[in-house]
Amino acid sequence: MRKRDSSASRAASIEVQIAQLHDFDLTGLRTCWHNEFGHTAPKHLTRFLLFRVLAYKVQADRFGDLDAGTIKVLEKAGGSEGRSAVVAKGLASLDQRRFVAPPGTVLVREWDRKSHRVIVMRNCFSWNGKTFDSLSQIAFAITGTKWNGPRFFGLRDRRSKTSTGANE
Repeated sequence: MRKRDSSASRAASIEVQIAQLHDFDLTGLRTCWHNEFGHTAPKHLTRFLLFRVLAYKVQADRFGDLDAGTIKVLEKAGGSEGRSAVVAKGLASLDQRRFVAPPGTVLVREWDRKSHRVIVMRNCFSWNGKTFDSLSQIAFAITGTKWNGPRFFGLRDRRSKTSTGANE
């Protein structure tokens, strides 16, 4: 029972610390940063990012930080110029959960109670009788705001058939 009380009080103290961080203004967060990391905060970091990093640090100190594999990848990324490009490509490949539709595929998206059909061509996309270089351009034409085109049409983050397995 004591362990539960102890872990509950630890969690509560983390919540209190994060709530206190949330109440600080930019100057207060910069002071906390200096106290926590021993150097001044980067000038380009906004209040929002300072708060996020400090809140993460509070939790990481209490519950543990990143696993060893992730730390290795990040350390490699911080290494020499040539190596960081290789690591960046490796990280990008880890995030490749995109589905590339073959030419001839018709993508359908409903927006503002209207159905929009896009035909995937070899090097471009066709919508309303016009060709576009990217799905993002079409999403912008439909909505009037910037969108990630593959995400707008439901292609982003879809796993390919070869990557699905019993362990996922």
